[in-house]
Amino acid sequence: MAFLPDESRALPPPPLLNKGSVWLGFVGWMSALMDNAFNQRPIFRAGIHRQVLLASLGYFVGYQLVKRAEYVHAKADRELFEYIRHHPLDFQSPTEKKRIGQLLEDFYPIR
Repeated sequence: MAFLPDESRALPPPPLLNKGSVWLGFVGWMSALMDNAFNQRPIFRAGIHRQVLLASLGYFVGYQLVKRAEYVHAKADRELFEYIRHHPLDFQSPTEKKRIGQLLEDFYPIR
């Protein structure tokens, strides 16, 4: 699948109830309700099957988007840690800590 490469299977799956899936499930349900309202049908009682379908479709899309976002973040983290591992001299911690007074310049008021 082009949306998620095969290397994303090594990641743990996101929780079933996450922010993206619940939010897009709610958006799908609201779009079915808006369709009922625009077509002058009873908002909650008409087209229950359509409401369930759009809510579950939104939930699925949200879950896949969260999965994709986790893969992209994991890939960026892996590349960053690989760069740090190959360039250890650029990321050495200083042996002595500097005080804030040593970092800032002296203040001379102008008047």
